[in-house]
Amino acid sequence: MFSDRIILQVLAEQRDEIKTYASHRWVGRREESLFEFDSSLAQVVIGVRRSGKSTICHKVLQEHGLRYAYVNFDDDRLARLQTEDLNTVLSCVYQLYGSDVPYIFLDEVQNVEGWYLFVNRLLRTSLRIFVTGSNAKLLSGELATHLTGRYNEIRLYPFSFAEYCDYHHIDTHGVTTKSEAERKTAFMQYVSDGGFPEMQALRNKRGYVESLIEAIILKDIQQRFRVRHVEALRKIAHHLINNTCQEVNYGDLSRILNLSDKTIQKYVSYLQQAFLLSLVTKYSYKSRERMRSNKAYIIDPGLQNNRDHSMAAENMGWRLENVVYVELLRRSSNDFLDVYYYRPTSGAKEVDFVLCDKGKALQLIQVAYDIDSPKTLKRETSALLAASGALGCDELLLIAFTDSRDIELEGKTIHIRSALDWLLE
Repeated sequence: MFSDRIILQVLAEQRDEIKTYASHRWVGRREESLFEFDSSLAQVVIGVRRSGKSTICHKVLQEHGLRYAYVNFDDDRLARLQTEDLNTVLSCVYQLYGSDVPYIFLDEVQNVEGWYLFVNRLLRTSLRIFVTGSNAKLLSGELATHLTGRYNEIRLYPFSFAEYCDYHHIDTHGVTTKSEAERKTAFMQYVSDGGFPEMQALRNKRGYVESLIEAIILKDIQQRFRVRHVEALRKIAHHLINNTCQEVNYGDLSRILNLSDKTIQKYVSYLQQAFLLSLVTKYSYKSRERMRSNKAYIIDPGLQNNRDHSMAAENMGWRLENVVYVELLRRSSNDFLDVYYYRPTSGAKEVDFVLCDKGKALQLIQVAYDIDSPKTLKRETSALLAASGALGCDELLLIAFTDSRDIELEGKTIHIRSALDWLLE
């Protein structure tokens, strides 16, 4: 059992730490609009490690002028906290912040066994609860099981390109040659180094990414799922990072690593649950195809180059496609839309993304870095046109690193958008 004195001291120091935060350094995040401040539901922010979950909660609470208490359970002094200590934590919160404090922010609360019973009890007393968690223990499935619908899930990703520009003070609206050149330079840097907030000011980006990947593999996956073949898991992770935007070949991985297909699928699923990867399912009414034909994308472009033994291909088309996909995840979360890819047969032309609402195609999106060649332009547009006819969808978008314009082909309009314009919308 923890004493009141120890917990009170820790929480007082955490409260003092909040006062040192420099609000002028905060970057506006798209996900801020998803918080429901007057809701009786717990506001739960989940996502990949170090994506800024704690920061966004402090930001929205402070900018809305809300009085809140803060408990960070990821403090080494609280490492052995047990379920029976949580009531002592609550008592100390009331002593520090007042018994009438309306909001309580519980950071990494999943570190304590039985956390969900504590959160449910607080919700029953009409307190407004904010919760963040690394995906080691706080996953969507567990939220549904333990909080039984009494939560608003907010998924947070690393900085988008627009947020990256905000952080680095890049002019996103200027029309001068200089401002356009700065945006292009920033984009190339973003594709290389990515959008993890803490990494922006670091010189040793490789060390940061390597430690992040290891933490995800060992803490978020190995400890949680008791993975036996950790080295195989590590090899799968780096293989998929190196081969982003490609279909996962479970059979090849099974033969190379001498593990069963079932084990390989489990390990890939763990990487997805830890938000290191995201899998895109094939648009198909056949369940077998949806289960097996998955393409893997990484959650941030900075994961590709900043690693030892990185062998990722220098393919700007794939890198742009990955950036577009994660941006689609951000935007579609507001409307609960699904993202698929489309390839009717193995030899058919592929459409990179199909944006759907309950299985109905709303928009077809093709990504190509360079469409200056008439041959390349024809290949990309013909894939869109073929899919348009098959899926009954006329909202066609081609994203490329070029100027924006519309073209008419076979009686249909294809909107060509510059990647920079589209990402900065």
